Amino acid sequence: QVQLVESGGGLVQSGGSLRLSCAASGSIFRSYAMAWYRQGPGKQRELVARISRAGNTNYLDSVKGRFAISRNNGENMVYLEMNNLKPEDTAVYYCNAFFAGLDYWGQGTQVTVSS
Repeated sequence: QVQLVESGGGLVQSGGSLRLSCAASGSIFRSYAMAWYRQGPGKQRELVARISRAGNTNYLDSVKGRFAISRNNGENMVYLEMNNLKPEDTAVYYCNAFFAGLDYWGQGTQVTVSS
């Protein structure tokens, strides 16, 4: 069982920045592929950014150049640095871990970007 706890969401003006954090349980965190998803109002959940066990990353096209995912295996943490935020980035952001064929989810953190 992998437990994930997100933090760092909030209300920010358009053009602002936020940093989301996700704390993961487990002594083999470095074996997890980690990701951030989001679900906006009336929308389906979508993959925002993923980081592999080796540190390779990929991003949703609309956030490329603005968001950056990173991980700290020594502290069981994954981060999402979000810059130049836009109103369309408003969503609940979820931390995800993929391990041994299973997906694990955090409870989500709300990000609201005002215009």
